[in-house]
Amino acid sequence: MHNALLSLRTFLPVIAFLTGFIWDALTIGRHVGLVDLFILAGYLACAAGMLWWLGYRHHLQREAGRLERIPYLALQFLFGGLFSALFIFYIKSASHVLALLWTLGLAVLLIANEFIEDRYRRFTLTWTMFGLCAILLFNFLLPFILGSIHFFWFYLSTLAGALLVYGLRWITPGRPGRIGPVWLIAAMLALAYPLDVIPPVPLVKRDMQVGLELKTADGDYQLLIDSASPLDFWRLFEDTVHLSAGQRLYCVSSVFAPRGLNTRLYHRWQYYDVDRGWVDTERIGFDLQGGRGGGFRGYTYKQNVTAGPWRVSVETEYGRTVAIHKFDVVIDDVPHPRQVIRIP
Repeated sequence: MHNALLSLRTFLPVIAFLTGFIWDALTIGRHVGLVDLFILAGYLACAAGMLWWLGYRHHLQREAGRLERIPYLALQFLFGGLFSALFIFYIKSASHVLALLWTLGLAVLLIANEFIEDRYRRFTLTWTMFGLCAILLFNFLLPFILGSIHFFWFYLSTLAGALLVYGLRWITPGRPGRIGPVWLIAAMLALAYPLDVIPPVPLVKRDMQVGLELKTADGDYQLLIDSASPLDFWRLFEDTVHLSAGQRLYCVSSVFAPRGLNTRLYHRWQYYDVDRGWVDTERIGFDLQGGRGGGFRGYTYKQNVTAGPWRVSVETEYGRTVAIHKFDVVIDDVPHPRQVIRIP
């Protein structure tokens, strides 16, 4: 019995981590709502209060006996909840290599949080983790509330998160630890944003397809696409598009945006040249209004497409990448198995 209890105690953090992450994925992962963001803001406020209290206790050099571990467990729980939700927010908006690498960094912090409870006794590390959570949450919350993805709000929210940490440490008795790493993180994010490393939250790709003969039926888009080969059983759709010379090729995108967000997105059509790499052909815009649960849709088309590798990027008006779809074009008049898909 004693051994069973020890085993349960060993795996309890793992069980708690997996349970919390699965719950976040099933709830937040379906739809990003204002309530979710306010709950996370509550987590951040609780972590701020806990940090102040720990600074106050440290300043007075008091010991709490058996209760000494509880505040650090609470911080670990709060940071875990924040990192879990932030990872889900950002992974939904990450669709190219640099953005995915950035988001995987959040996954590493999410997992590492389960093993560094004792490290939170070092105030510099605690301020750093709190500052990163504050900045990333503000990056998401401010555009969500204001209904704008203008780059100004990213820089303002980054500064606001860093100033929150500075102000909290300023009023904490004894001002323990250092917050230099928080300013460093803010500077790195400011530099990474124009390089398109940061996913364009709160925009989230729902669907993106390339095909022929676009139609509308019952409010849905219908697109004719090539069926996947039986040998490629793991694919739902083929990545190759067969079309006749001069035939129109359509790209349809569905993007979630929070209610009240009105912006303009663009399809950047590019083909691959062996000598020059990816070469732009057109950048065509379409309007987006937020609030539709299934995502708001837009489409563009291109005629006289040449054979070879192509890709279409969905971009914001400020050049941030929302999604990328790669495919190969084959020009021929040979009949190929095709199917109609619906994009709601």
